[in-house]
Parts: sequence; structure tokens; C-alpha cells
Amino acid sequence: MALGLEATLGDTVITTKLDAIINWGRQYSLWPYVFGTACCAIEFMSAAASQHDVSRFGAEVVRFSPRQADLMLVCGTISYKQAPILKRIYEQIAYPKWVVAMGACASSGGIYDNYCTVQGIDTIIPVDIYISGCPPRPEAILDALIKIQEQIKGESVLQERHKEYRGILD
Repeated sequence: MALGLEATLGDTVITTKLDAIINWGRQYSLWPYVFGTACCAIEFMSAAASQHDVSRFGAEVVRFSPRQADLMLVCGTISYKQAPILKRIYEQIAYPKWVVAMGACASSGGIYDNYCTVQGIDTIIPVDIYISGCPPRPEAILDALIKIQEQIKGESVLQERHKEYRGILD
């Protein structure tokens, strides 16, 4: 026996929470922006190809303008010279936005422990998911998409994400 609004309206109306319906739409319509600087970008191309097919997860609309994207995939080595560019592109991405550090170089600097390589992009921009590997397999990229979707599902539309983040360039 249904109570409340459902009892009056029957099967013609579904009631839900605002967070649930908005996050459902966000989960399955991710628009990635690929900041590819090395071999990890090639692995993303493989993940987007027909064998692995990121479109099953709602992320097939790869954008080449940060203003049209909400998921940033940083693929490869980032130098200190590129860091301000990466930060500016992150700031131009539509809100809400998520970031994936793809591979050892973006996550921790990789094998490049020198004066010109950023030792992890989390010193520049906030990162939601880290993908290990050098380069990571396409399955790891799909796993990261699933983790981003799970993260989105648990978020509230009324709370800000990454509030007051301060990296090395601030």
C-alpha cells in the first residue's frame, strides 16, 4: 500500500531526491577533456576505440575545448613550464569538474625525478582519481571512469567540491 503522493497519483509519477536525479544525469554524461603530453594519451585513444569503448560509460563525447568539458584526464609528464597552462585549462572547465591523473608521470612524476618535471599534478590542481601504470592499460581507464561515476553518485548538488584548494602556483 502506497502512502503520500504516490497513493494519490498512482503509477504516473515517480518521486525521488534532487541529488539522485541530477547525479544520475552527471554520471552517464561525462565529457572528457584529454590533456595528453605523452604515451598515456595513446592509451586513452585505445580505451576510446571500439574494443574497449568508453561510450558504454557515457564518456564518448571527447571535447577539445575545456569550456565544454567536465572531466579532465591528464595523460603524461607535466613540466613546470606547462603547469600554468594546466591550471588555466582546469579553471576553464565547466563546474562541477573532476580530474583523473593518468599514469605514473601525472601521478608522481614517474621516472623523471629532476628539476623541470612536476612530481604529481596534485601540487597544481586537485585530483579525484589516480591511475597507476606506465602506461596504464585501457581497462584501468575504464575502472577510473567507474570510480568517478561512483563518486558522483555520492555527491550533493548543494555542496561545493574542492573548496579553497591551494596548489604550488597559488
